[in-house]
Amino acid sequence: MRKLLFISAISLLSCNRNTQTAHPPVGGVLSQKDLDVSRNRMKNLNTIERNQIQEWINGQSVRYYPTRLNYWVTVEGFDQREKRADNSLISYSYDLYDFDETKIYDQPIERRNAKFGHFDELKAVENALRFIRDGEEVTLLVPSSLAYGTFGDEKKIDNDIPLIIKLKAL
Repeated sequence: MRKLLFISAISLLSCNRNTQTAHPPVGGVLSQKDLDVSRNRMKNLNTIERNQIQEWINGQSVRYYPTRLNYWVTVEGFDQREKRADNSLISYSYDLYDFDETKIYDQPIERRNAKFGHFDELKAVENALRFIRDGEEVTLLVPSSLAYGTFGDEKKIDNDIPLIIKLKAL
């Protein structure tokens, strides 16, 4: 009788568990449907941001040129220049602004003697550093997908925020 009661209790508990929604753990695997929803969301967001950035550009006196990586820069033919080699060193700094042209951080983000292929940087910044010349300053207009994306920087930059980045090779 005890065995029957024990088995019934276990069965009842296991049936109750199946009604809960399963969530993947942090860093867990998502289903193909979840991945498709995420991909479509980012694609739509990128289209909206590109249109908003283009409208902003139309109101500026400075010319901006699109790059192959999906950001704009103040130098024509910028990403057609010769690329810096992997493992070469570069020192640089940059300031971040929102599209109201409000500076986000008081101090610039600065790196000294960073080695290509061995530093973790915003995608657009890392790409631009491949083409920037020593001492040159450029302004990048960056959609959120190439900036801090869906999570923001968990400090002052919220999720899905496009940025203006003023980059200087030192």
